[in-house]
Amino acid sequence: MSTVESHPLSRAPRLPLLAIGVLLLSAVLGTALVRGAGVSPVQRADAATVRTVNLHFEDRDDGAILIRDADSGAVRGTVAPGTQGFLRSTMRGLVRERRRQGLGPATPFQLLGRADGRLTLFDPGTGRRIDLESFGPTHAAVFAQLITP
Repeated sequence: MSTVESHPLSRAPRLPLLAIGVLLLSAVLGTALVRGAGVSPVQRADAATVRTVNLHFEDRDDGAILIRDADSGAVRGTVAPGTQGFLRSTMRGLVRERRRQGLGPATPFQLLGRADGRLTLFDPGTGRRIDLESFGPTHAAVFAQLITP
C-alpha cells in the first residue's frame, strides 16, 4: 500500500494564507502608488522662524499648570485641573526626557512660530522638538494661543 506524502502547506488553512497574501500585495501597491504620485517620504524643510516665545510651565498644588513667559515673567495662560490633555501629555513627555538626562526646569521651552504658520515646540536642553501640526489643527491651536503677543 502506498502513502502519499502531502506538502506542509497543503495542510495549512487557506483563508489565513490568502489574507496574508492580500495584505502584502496591498502594502506593495500602496507604496508604489504613493511613490508614483510624487509624495516624498522625507520631511519638508522648516520654514523660517518668525516668532519665538520662551515658556516655563509650572505645576500648581491644585493640579493646574501656570504658563509663564520666561523673558518677562508675565503669565501667558493657566490650564485648569483635568483639562487640556494634549498640552499636559506633551509637556509631561518633554519633562520626563529632561529628568532622564539629569536636567532641571531652569531652561525654558521654546515655542517657534514659522513663516508658513506651523508651530514647533523645542526643548533646548534635550534637543527634542515636536512639530505640533502633526497632531492636527485642534491640538496645535492649544499652543497657538501661547504664541500670540
